[in-house]
Amino acid sequence: MPTSLLKGGWKPEVIAIGSSTGGPEALMNIVSTLDRSIRVPILVAQHMPANFTETLARRLSDQKTLVAIQAQHDTILECGKIYIAPGDFHLEVKRTGLHLRTVLHQGPKENSCRPAVDVLFRSVAKYCGNRALAIVLTGMGRDGVEGAKSIRAAGGKVWIQDEATCVIWGMPGAVAEAGTANQVLPLPKIGPEINLFFPVVNSRTSLS
Repeated sequence: MPTSLLKGGWKPEVIAIGSSTGGPEALMNIVSTLDRSIRVPILVAQHMPANFTETLARRLSDQKTLVAIQAQHDTILECGKIYIAPGDFHLEVKRTGLHLRTVLHQGPKENSCRPAVDVLFRSVAKYCGNRALAIVLTGMGRDGVEGAKSIRAAGGKVWIQDEATCVIWGMPGAVAEAGTANQVLPLPKIGPEINLFFPVVNSRTSLS
């Protein structure tokens, strides 16, 4: 049985993804397999210079599944959209009333990175708690380890890409070493596992 079917009805309120070296292609792989029925916002902190993240958003939108945009400051997160942290800006979330909103800032680099995965994950842990799903993909270094710990401490879930499908096992490997990952998944299975949270309703199903 697929692992996500064993989660007792748990669904994330938001999905946060961190990636670095090899990340753009890994993100393309995941997004290309997502169903349009995904009903949560997806936030991405990809280590990438300024002026490249908008191109990444266009490439992800070209997969014809979900709309991807470069995140802007203080906008309400919409379900079924992918928000890419702009190069040289940290991306966080905050909650105002019933809505989650974006926060962009140029605070100090963490793990020598801006955007930093840890910054995004910590904010998601703070405002989404046990309804947060964090995913750490291929990349060099340890960015994401402390943020993943925050997600788990808040009751959320952490998935990591497996070593065999990573360009570099650094980031997910560090999360694995810390004992923080709920699941270790081959890249081609990550998108289908996300889809299991949001089953497609077949409008043609007979009512008889």
